[in-house]
Amino acid sequence: MQIIIIGGGAAGFFAAITCAQTYPDTRVTLIEAGKHPLAKVKISGGGRCNVTHSCFEPTQLVQYYPRGNKALRGAFSRFQPQDTVNWYAERGVKLKTEADGRMFPTTDDSDTIVQCLLAAATAAGVKIWTGEAVAEISPQQPSGWSVALKSGAILSADRVLLATGSNPSAYKWAQQLGHPIATPVPSLFTFNIPDSRLANLAGVSVKSATVKLAGAGKNALTQTGALLVTHWGVSGPAVLKLSAWGARLLAEARYQTTLIIDWLPDYRPDKLRELILSVKSQLPQKTIQNSCPVPIPHRLWESLTSHIGIQSTDRWAGLANKTLDRLIGELNRGEYQITGKGVFKEEFVTCGGVDLKSVNFQTMESKICPGLYFAGEILDIDGVTGGFNFQSAWTTGYLAGLAMGNV
Repeated sequence: MQIIIIGGGAAGFFAAITCAQTYPDTRVTLIEAGKHPLAKVKISGGGRCNVTHSCFEPTQLVQYYPRGNKALRGAFSRFQPQDTVNWYAERGVKLKTEADGRMFPTTDDSDTIVQCLLAAATAAGVKIWTGEAVAEISPQQPSGWSVALKSGAILSADRVLLATGSNPSAYKWAQQLGHPIATPVPSLFTFNIPDSRLANLAGVSVKSATVKLAGAGKNALTQTGALLVTHWGVSGPAVLKLSAWGARLLAEARYQTTLIIDWLPDYRPDKLRELILSVKSQLPQKTIQNSCPVPIPHRLWESLTSHIGIQSTDRWAGLANKTLDRLIGELNRGEYQITGKGVFKEEFVTCGGVDLKSVNFQTMESKICPGLYFAGEILDIDGVTGGFNFQSAWTTGYLAGLAMGNV
């Protein structure tokens, strides 16, 4: 049986290796348009490669996927992060778990993962073609597939896997073959916020802040976590998660909307008022800007108090009730205008892709075109940051590889 896998990323390689190892008599050819396969693996995690996440319960794991969580529930029961850890361990690559649950190779070098996958593919007999772009795929009669390369060559295959990531051409092929496509838009990005309150605070971070997109109505999009002020706005886990869950809404708003920041999610307004009044009573002659009573960086406190009109010489004794109200509002529900999206290092994730209802998640085979399979980011699946996107690539690639060689 001849299998052609289009796309030399994480999902494509995992599918190729699984298929070739499970069915040694099957001929597996992997076609990658770029000169270097696994390019995204190479640059991921700042060059360390965040392979997966230490969440080993499928029902909990799916909660990290804004899109695809229902479809992945069964898939993760068959191949989940513990299986990923075991797979790499069997090939001599040990993973370590960091405090936030992210898992990396102990070498802290993504090339360890790249070389492992290349070696496993070679050992399994996978033919790897690089620098070969696919022009078109089409079903043959009475069965099988024709894969036309831009070089002019035409290949035949019994089964084809599309593991092309967010390649527009692949979306077009899938759509022409009858698969609905959820419009691809970016996910996992930072927010551009030109605001005087943040202008000189690049590098300042808060361990826990709550960020919310205004205008989301009953389905208010809110995330809590670490927040980092950057030269262009805000970043950090809370922002990245919010960008993932709000990817579609933010795209529709053309990345022009209001972000509400609660710098002190553990301090409700009444508790915050009580604390500040206590400080006012106990330290009346202290200057407000020099005596921050709440757990936020001092530079941030200075900026927020200055923004509402508190001068560097103003003392607690002179804090008026109206100013107190404004201070509490600034700390608990400050409004910031998002004017665009930034990037998250070199990592890019797409919300959208092949509609999951058109795919059998037992096998990753199309329900519309027998012999056509999908894996990885071409599907309308995306996770938050932390190794979850790679895990869905390993899982869907594994399931596709297991099914494609089965006669």
